[in-house]
Formats: sequence, structure tokens, C-alpha cells
Amino acid sequence: MDIRVLRYFLAVTREESISGAAESLHMTQPTLSRQLMDLEEEIGKKLLIRGNRRITLTEEGMLLRKRATEILDLVDKTEAELMAPDEAVGGDIYIGGGETDAMRYIARIATDLQKSCPQIRYHLFSGNADDVTERLDKGLLDFGILIEPADMKKYDYIRLPATDTWGLLMPKDCPLASRASIRSKDLREIPIITSRQTLTGNAFSGWLGTDYEKLNIVATYNLVYNASLMVDEGMGYALCLDKLVNTSENSRLCFRPLEPRMEAHLNMVWKKYQLFSGAAERFLSKVQQSFGSPAV
Repeated sequence: MDIRVLRYFLAVTREESISGAAESLHMTQPTLSRQLMDLEEEIGKKLLIRGNRRITLTEEGMLLRKRATEILDLVDKTEAELMAPDEAVGGDIYIGGGETDAMRYIARIATDLQKSCPQIRYHLFSGNADDVTERLDKGLLDFGILIEPADMKKYDYIRLPATDTWGLLMPKDCPLASRASIRSKDLREIPIITSRQTLTGNAFSGWLGTDYEKLNIVATYNLVYNASLMVDEGMGYALCLDKLVNTSENSRLCFRPLEPRMEAHLNMVWKKYQLFSGAAERFLSKVQQSFGSPAV
């Protein structure tokens, strides 16, 4: 499977037409059509449904689009690392993590390192723990920021000097907003919006003293911003971490911590025996200087 043809295939999925993709690739339409037919013949599966106005993907085509994107991201990352100039530390660093205020620590390290290594570029990927570890395992990320609890067997890591606090995001005019904190009994009769990752853990079951599934869960979220819009519209109350949503005086929302308090530690992780680029090596060294040696 030719890397060049994968780029052609992704161009067609992006443009949703052979003619549009051919124009963007500066090649003729018949040549591009032939390349795509050869690709389908090589794989032995139909990838594209050629309609009158637009191209759509078969199930196999959607899978190839996902894998081709990952393959080409890794190819581009590898080429950038190999072609980085020897005389100065430069290149690309890929960091993934969920929404957490602890990313400020990573931002401070990057800002400080930029003073001595201005040719380093940072690429941030936002997602939950499953999204981040999948990309770490495939080599698409150099580092990930994971909120505990998380499976650390495959990774080396450094604990960041930060903890996130769990609580409830709600409208300021709701009855629970008058409380200083939220107890487990307060959650049992209200509509709850929660992260999909939280559903798979047992920490909340212990805190609740009952099965997590017994809550009235009306929606789940991946990243909390969209969940905050649902809260703002009155759909429910979001279980989330503090400092991620605007709850200032001008906001219609407020955050109340859980009681007993539930805190989550955060770790910067990377694959064991990882071979780093010069830029990633320099970044890791800076993190170690700031926060200590890695745990194993």
C-alpha cells in the first residue's frame, strides 16, 4: 500500500469528489480514478460509493480513512524528526491530554524551553484517557497527561504537582447552588451529565455508597465544554473537574465540590523504552528538572 496513494485517498474523502481532489492534487481526474481503483483492487474491498454529486465511503472506506490518517500523521512526524537540523534543537513535540488546569504546568515548561529552543513546535491533542493512550501506543504522541486512576503498566511517568477536584457544575439559580459542597444523597434525584470515562471507574461508586448506574444519567460527554452548554440550557448537572468552565461573576454557572472531597492526581506519561527526538528529549529533561525523576 503506497503512502502516496493513501494521500490521494484522503484527498478524495476530504473533497468528496474525484474532480475536486484531482484539482487540489494538481493531477488529472482519470489518473486519480485509476489510482483509486488500483487501491480497491489491491485491498480487495470497495472503498468509495461514487454518486452523481458526491463521493461517500463504505464501512471499509471509513476504516481506511481512520487508519490512513494515523499512518500519515506518523510518517509526517517521523520525517520531521529525521530532517530536524543538527546545529539547533528543533522539531515537533506531540502532547495529548484531557481538559485539566494542570496543563498550565506543561504550558509553563514549553514557554520556558522556547526561550532557548525557539525552533521547537508543540502540537496539542485533546481527548479522554482512551483517546490519549491509543495515540501514545501508536507513536502519534510523545507524551500524555492522564488523570488518575489510569493503567500505568505500559508507561513511565512523572507526577505533576497538581490535583484536580471533582464536583458538580450547575446553574447559579438552582437550589443546590446555595450549598457549600455536594453530598452523595444530593445526586440521587437530579439529572446527571457525566464523562464517559467516569462511567467505567469505581471511584464514584465508593463515594456514592451505591452503584454508579443507579444515578439518573441523562447524558455523557467527552470534553466538558459541550456539557457546560447542556447545563446552561437546563438539561442537568455535570459531574466534572474544577477550573475548566467559566464560573466567574458574569457566568450563569457555578461549581460546588463534592463532600467528602474527591481529588485526582495527574501524571505526564510516555511509552516505556521510548526513543525520543532531540526536541522531545530536551522537553522531558526540562520536566524532570522541574518535577523530579520519572516513576517506573
